[in-house]
Amino acid sequence: MKHRRFTASRLRLFAGVALLGLLSACSTVDRGRAPALEANASWAVLPFDNHTETPMAGSRAAAIASALLHARGVGTVKRYTGDALQETLFDGRDAKRREDALAWARNEGVRYALVGAVDEWRYKVGVDGEPAVGVALEIVDVGSGATVWSATGGQSGWSREALSAVGQKLIRNLLGTGLANVR
Repeated sequence: MKHRRFTASRLRLFAGVALLGLLSACSTVDRGRAPALEANASWAVLPFDNHTETPMAGSRAAAIASALLHARGVGTVKRYTGDALQETLFDGRDAKRREDALAWARNEGVRYALVGAVDEWRYKVGVDGEPAVGVALEIVDVGSGATVWSATGGQSGWSREALSAVGQKLIRNLLGTGLANVR
């Protein structure tokens, strides 16, 4: 009798370890320590660079990030609507667009800007066609131009999961750390 309990216990432990391994294989995240941020500061979501072959992936990720900032209740959140929203694949002008957007944020009196880059935003090719997302985020102190926090991650989902849902989970996960010390 004692031997059966031990075997069942080992089986549960093995199943738990296997499940943990499966879940950890679905995402990879690296992030900096949460900075101390002003609670009622004004924010801007600047255009995300699109390093993918998926049209408008940067705009999609930026829209999700903007909604998540609103949901977290950070101060006022503005969205840059200038020319930087025009995503052209492989045009090499990401740095110029970022500087233009930061200049706009300074003129608007914004304290923090969320900038990002999308490195993957697609359904994998194959039998299951799992959604896969890769995103890098930065919180920038607009006044100084310094990056105060950054994170990057990649996540894949199940074959019946929406690409936008996987993107939302990943961005929420990343922002959770970046916004942990809003005071």
